[in-house]
Amino acid sequence: MSAVMDNNVPRRPLGGVITATGDRNPMKKTQRPLLDLLFLLLTRGFAFLVFSLLAAILLSLVYGSQETLVKYGLSFLWTNEWDPVQSEFGALVPVLGTLMTSFVALAVAIPVSFGIAMFLTELAPAWLRRPLGTAIEMLAAIPSIIYGMWGLFVFVPFFQQYVQPSMIEWLSPLPGIGWLFSGAPFGIGIFTAGLILSIMITPFIAAVMRDVFEVVPPMLKESAYGLGGTTWEVMWRVVLPFTRSGVIGGIMLGLGRALGETMAVTFVIGNAFRMPSSLFSPGNSIASALANEFNEAGGLQKSALIELGLILFLITTVVLALSKLLLLRMQVGEGKKT
Repeated sequence: MSAVMDNNVPRRPLGGVITATGDRNPMKKTQRPLLDLLFLLLTRGFAFLVFSLLAAILLSLVYGSQETLVKYGLSFLWTNEWDPVQSEFGALVPVLGTLMTSFVALAVAIPVSFGIAMFLTELAPAWLRRPLGTAIEMLAAIPSIIYGMWGLFVFVPFFQQYVQPSMIEWLSPLPGIGWLFSGAPFGIGIFTAGLILSIMITPFIAAVMRDVFEVVPPMLKESAYGLGGTTWEVMWRVVLPFTRSGVIGGIMLGLGRALGETMAVTFVIGNAFRMPSSLFSPGNSIASALANEFNEAGGLQKSALIELGLILFLITTVVLALSKLLLLRMQVGEGKKT
């Protein structure tokens, strides 16, 4: 009679040695803490590398702008003179141009992007969603200089001849805001630069909105539809509250692109260092001023341009910090998560 084998006795597998605890390789237990520690240090190093790069950029900008920081101090921010011949420099005109063009871009791009994302996720037929989404994403791949050339040679003449005169005629008499749309129809200017920027940032915002709208649980939307909600009510009362963090993140991504855009704005903003009297006036932005003058600048002018870069860096930082604070306040208002 053959002996009956006890099923509780561990068998020896091929290529390994079984220990009393059943572990094939006892060295793994000693290696895992070391590998975990190495992985922790590596990922922590990558995280702190980002802060190191930001600190290095900030320090280099501060160091390069020492001359104007010492000479003008904070008055550099509200001085509108820019005269390289007389060595008089101020940041007010490019800062206003940057903020105004970015505001116009967001005012146009946010509702358009929301409409695109809403159509792709809720209204578009299945056969149209993929090609339309691909076409929108292709807009983000077009180089900015192409947008600038198209804006200068195609959009500006059309806007100057057909659109801007009508806007001046209809909107300039309005009380309170009429001055924003007054002036001569030059075609180029702050408003034109903002429109070109809105076309450039719309693909980024729309792509993020579409992606976050698609992660909303279908049960939430179906429940709202079952209660009699319209598509607009479902999007406004269910989808947007559920995805507000992602939506604000996409808007901040587009704003970052608008604040730092250079070539497209340089082509159509007019590059004039004077206070804008309306949205149709030629102006300047920080990025376009750097692109136009940095190559030939020296001495105090170079220091002033580097300080413009420092101001743009700080503006971007403040905008991102305010958006994060807004999200935190929203989360506090919603209560603690369980």
